[in-house]
Amino acid sequence: MFKINENYLKLPGSYLFSTIGRKVREYKAANPDKDVISLGIGDVTKPLAPSVIKALHDAVDEMGNPDTFKGYAPDLGYEFLRNAIRDNDYKARGVDIDIDEIFISDGAKSDSGNIGDIFSKDNKIAVCDPVYPVYVDTNAMAGRTGDYNLETEKWSNVIYMPCTKETGFAPEIPLENPDIIYLCFPNNPTGATITKDALQEWVDYALKIGACIIYDAAYEAYISEEDVPHSIYECEGAKACAIEIRSFSKNAGFTGTRLGFTVVPKELKKGNVMLRDLWARRHGTKFNGAPYIIQRAGEAVYSKEGKRETREQVAYYMENARIIRESLKEAGYTVYGGVNAPYIWLDTNGASSWEFFDTLLEKANVVGTPGSGFGPSGEGYFRLTAFGTRENTIEALERIKKI
Repeated sequence: MFKINENYLKLPGSYLFSTIGRKVREYKAANPDKDVISLGIGDVTKPLAPSVIKALHDAVDEMGNPDTFKGYAPDLGYEFLRNAIRDNDYKARGVDIDIDEIFISDGAKSDSGNIGDIFSKDNKIAVCDPVYPVYVDTNAMAGRTGDYNLETEKWSNVIYMPCTKETGFAPEIPLENPDIIYLCFPNNPTGATITKDALQEWVDYALKIGACIIYDAAYEAYISEEDVPHSIYECEGAKACAIEIRSFSKNAGFTGTRLGFTVVPKELKKGNVMLRDLWARRHGTKFNGAPYIIQRAGEAVYSKEGKRETREQVAYYMENARIIRESLKEAGYTVYGGVNAPYIWLDTNGASSWEFFDTLLEKANVVGTPGSGFGPSGEGYFRLTAFGTRENTIEALERIKKI
């Protein structure tokens, strides 16, 4: 008789945002007259940039012409997109990355979960707490996290690195050495970031103990302050210890079109084995590539007009973040983030995260994300996103201030 992956049965409840979606649907069904505004899930609301739309249309026309039709994409992705990524995201910042170290995918979430395929089950992971749930949940599915303790809300074989207001919502080097370290900056959910010197300390630590850093830079386009690195490869030695994951979802609004990439440098090795080769084999075996038309759209993001248009979109969301941050401060809340990231992390003033969620939904008809859903250190906090429309953002804050 067949057997199932029983690691799935160890997962507590459903995926965080699935739980939020269910609760909102139930509330709307019971209160059909209520106008609910969502500042919860990090989904964009601005339409794709004009230059991206044009690239999509042009690529669709190509697919209808026998002379320009494209079938399967190359394993790593089309060179036109990988060249654009190399030149604009790395070479322009003084970082030397080869195009065959860049792997095009259908998004950072997929890569965040799939990257574990190239690592042994015996590796021990370290994660920030609070943390993007995908990092932990996908390792749990792989059987790498041990058992879940309902009382502590922690996995037995995971090293948790508390990110609290006392630490500036940044992790500190753990007492126990991990094999794999997950870092996300600018951070989801807290909106915190890290200086280049501080990130260099993590690189030096990983090199010293032989650990691999999985660096999620999905929100790098939102960085506004100096001395905040856009890539971990700006740090010396990082190519020998780090994998970087990026997304087109937040910098260019591709949440519905799905495009991302992962960089695995050739210098990153275990003995004589390059992790880049393992990821290439995994990529070629289990993934048939992002669609040609979407990769052409991604290329357009790096055009002169594409850069200008997507910068304007990022600025729009960051103005929303400023409005949320300042409005909450005026209302007496203690808030963090919203400067280098489109997330605002607020103190719930003694209420539990889910109590605050229920209050906001029922009394203000506004949806956010309970901090406890990101890990035990997120209890007592709440995340709001700046990805709403300007009108909904202003209206939501007016409602919150009336509570």
